[in-house]
Amino acid sequence: MIDKSFNPAAIEQPWYRRWEEAGWFAHRDPSAPGATPAYCIQLPPPNVTGTLHMGHAFQQTLMDALIRYHRMRGDNTNWVVGTDHAGIATEIVVTRQLEAEGKSKKEMGREAFVRRVWEWKQQSGSTITRQMRRSLPSANWEYADTEGQKAGYFTADPKMSRAVTEVFVRWYEDGLIYRGQRLVNWDPVLGTGVSDLEVDTEEEAGRIWEIRYPGEGFDITVATVRPETMLGDVAVAVHPSDKRYSAVIGKTVSLPLTGRKIPIIADDYVDPEFGTGALKITPGHDFNDYEVGKRHGLEAINIFRLDAHLNDKVPAKYRGLERFEARTKVLADLKAAGFLVSEKPYKLRVPRSGRTGVIVEPMLSDQWFLKMGTMAKDALEVVRRGEVRFIPEHWTATYNHFLENIKDWNISRQLWWGHQIPAWYDADGNIYVARTEEEALRKAKGKPLKRDPDVLDTWFSSQLVPFTSLGWPDHTPDLDVFLPSSVLITGNDIIFFWVSRMITATRYFTGKVPFRDVYINAIVRDAEGEKMSKSKGNTLDPLDLIDGISLQDLVKKSTTGLMKDEHKERIEKYVRSHFPNGIPAFGADAVRFTFASLASFSITLNFDLGRCEGYRNFCNKLWNATRFVLMNTEARDCGVDEKLPVKLSTWDRWIVSRLQKTEAEVEQAFSEYRFDNAANAIYKFVWDEYCDWYVELAKRQLQDGDEAAQRGTRRTLVRVLETSLRLAHPIIPFITEELWQKVAPLAGKKGETIMLQRYPKSQPEKIDEQAEADVALAKDLVNAGRNLRAEMKLTPQQKVPVYLTGAPSDASLSAVHVLIRPSELKITQDLPSSQSPVAIVGPHRVMLHVEVDAAEERARISKEIARVEGEIAKANTQLANPSFVERAPAKVVEQMRARLAGFEETLAKLRQQLP
Repeated sequence: MIDKSFNPAAIEQPWYRRWEEAGWFAHRDPSAPGATPAYCIQLPPPNVTGTLHMGHAFQQTLMDALIRYHRMRGDNTNWVVGTDHAGIATEIVVTRQLEAEGKSKKEMGREAFVRRVWEWKQQSGSTITRQMRRSLPSANWEYADTEGQKAGYFTADPKMSRAVTEVFVRWYEDGLIYRGQRLVNWDPVLGTGVSDLEVDTEEEAGRIWEIRYPGEGFDITVATVRPETMLGDVAVAVHPSDKRYSAVIGKTVSLPLTGRKIPIIADDYVDPEFGTGALKITPGHDFNDYEVGKRHGLEAINIFRLDAHLNDKVPAKYRGLERFEARTKVLADLKAAGFLVSEKPYKLRVPRSGRTGVIVEPMLSDQWFLKMGTMAKDALEVVRRGEVRFIPEHWTATYNHFLENIKDWNISRQLWWGHQIPAWYDADGNIYVARTEEEALRKAKGKPLKRDPDVLDTWFSSQLVPFTSLGWPDHTPDLDVFLPSSVLITGNDIIFFWVSRMITATRYFTGKVPFRDVYINAIVRDAEGEKMSKSKGNTLDPLDLIDGISLQDLVKKSTTGLMKDEHKERIEKYVRSHFPNGIPAFGADAVRFTFASLASFSITLNFDLGRCEGYRNFCNKLWNATRFVLMNTEARDCGVDEKLPVKLSTWDRWIVSRLQKTEAEVEQAFSEYRFDNAANAIYKFVWDEYCDWYVELAKRQLQDGDEAAQRGTRRTLVRVLETSLRLAHPIIPFITEELWQKVAPLAGKKGETIMLQRYPKSQPEKIDEQAEADVALAKDLVNAGRNLRAEMKLTPQQKVPVYLTGAPSDASLSAVHVLIRPSELKITQDLPSSQSPVAIVGPHRVMLHVEVDAAEERARISKEIARVEGEIAKANTQLANPSFVERAPAKVVEQMRARLAGFEETLAKLRQQLP
């Protein structure tokens, strides 16, 4: 027997430990005889600096559901997990730790700093993997583990690093990687270039200034939002067809504050409607100007140091000034000299570094690049051919747009933590790319070499994990079996960062696609649809949902680390208003069920704690139903040996039939990645049909039936429950495992764990349409009786006689007895003369025999007549519409005609009942 009440905390951790210690998460040897079909999922590797958030928990719930589902189907499942070394994020974390200790990264030196990062990683890093275990996915933690921590791969571990070096060298040797000076997004705080995808551009309030550039006998006025960069101007550009400036094209103007002469050029890039129609051209600090400069052969002047202070390319009075200090000084001097024409408010698109929030500076820098053109075309083609498909399909357009407009990828970063670029330089600047320093020295014929200090962009190594995590560059059995993987589950925000790059890299080095399906999950928002943000206080920790947290601890957790008191007050106010009682412990199963139920094809989902409460109630319902079944079946004959006679009632056959249809519905939902449909089908069957209907009717059958009928009921109770537990296991694994251990022996099932049992598959021969029709009528009778009781305002304790016309089936009689509980049930051809209300259900009329007010009964029947007349009118309208009759499936049209006939019959009977 199980405990009286369901306590998630008592079962979750013990079962997880047992599952993992038993090795049940690991895949089988793909080379073993009789190997089963492979099913593989690659976890998007979270940053080693990260902590579990709602997006992680949502994604991992869906991945775990698929892995458990396919494991139970008998597939050779392999959920490959690991963490990303997260170059920028990790360097920031450790640098701040050093600063808090009064130490400097630069004073420490590169080697010592990297050692410190590894120490941090061993001691405090990978918190997220521990949290992931707590959120309980059945990942293959031992796979590709090199540190003895059972945490999967790490993108900077020796095996993965060897693969990264191999990829870089091969691409370089194939002419796809090159070094060159380009304009890049520069983060002056981090001191490194960052990609376009790591820059957040949002509209902010700013200013626009008009500045007069004097020429000989004329002036030209330009508009700019960055006046400090004028010190690096090399031209003024106008549109070729702008008649205002046609006479001055080719002439020069004097660049204010510098004395330099710069030309006036004509270029189609200029918008004559913007500002004055004349643009200052600064190729060294603007991406569009850089392209204009290349077209016209103009020099790109870099006026900033890497810390965004002005360098010696500007007049002496501005050297060393920080860029925004320089702006103030330049504007003051322009105004004093009479060059500042106007200043106006202006909405700006401001690019900020996603890591530091600082405004990025376009900066000329020597960087390493990867040519993307040919690989991008191939990646577009494999999706067009259907080798990779996006789900929902509309995300294909986003993927295509990115690759159709892709530029060469800046793959180098000016950091210390990460994969150092395997390139060395001799004294003459010659480059030697090699797998090791020894190999580079051989290529240089013994010349002294210095290694390139840059590291690779974190996404360079993470793009390789579909094949490097499986053993590449070695040829391993797992590469043959698990590549391509079956599905990638990820958010739309990394279609650019990761998805497209995995496809290009995997295709290049293996000739395969990395995965067959890409399921783009919704972005989790709060209950009001707002983006979750620490600054708003609306973030939720999935572990708090599982374990619960008091209001006091939630407030403390939400405001920890906030510097400003008014910020803390605002966050605390939000938390207290939205979580006045803290967060109760819902348990992992209820949280998982909530995520699954919300996993439709929407772009965002609103996470409401009310859903968790509802699915916690579902778990309680399942627990209590199992407790009832065990109380009535343990130590009793449940028909397992099938030697003794078994009699099945209509209700027995009905619940088995409904189970078959639910199994088919869930199978279809998993095949279509409609986790919401799978969850809803399981919920409806277990709660509505098994618990609320079948279990209630089984109570009577266990009391009143003969031995064969009771045996049949017990067998149906345990077999349907056991199957339902297997059906629900991928979504709610812990409660189903705990209950299955008690129910399985009664149903004749053997095994150590539910997770290795066969997943239920619908058996069409067990579908009983007659039983379903009989029960549907019985349920309608019960619902009619309940409605009559409600209309008559009868208390649950009041029992009244029930009259029923026609020839009700056994299923109907049982249902009325059990669920309406009449003082007596009378089957008759004609109802007695009475003012009692009557309901019409198919061929039956139902009366609860009590004295009622005639006027009230007439009003009730008149209201029902009006409703039925409305249904008849709607049906007639549809059937009179040629488009509906001609285009709708014949079955649908026939169903509508049958509905109309039923309504007309009901209307006739209602009119006869009018007092």
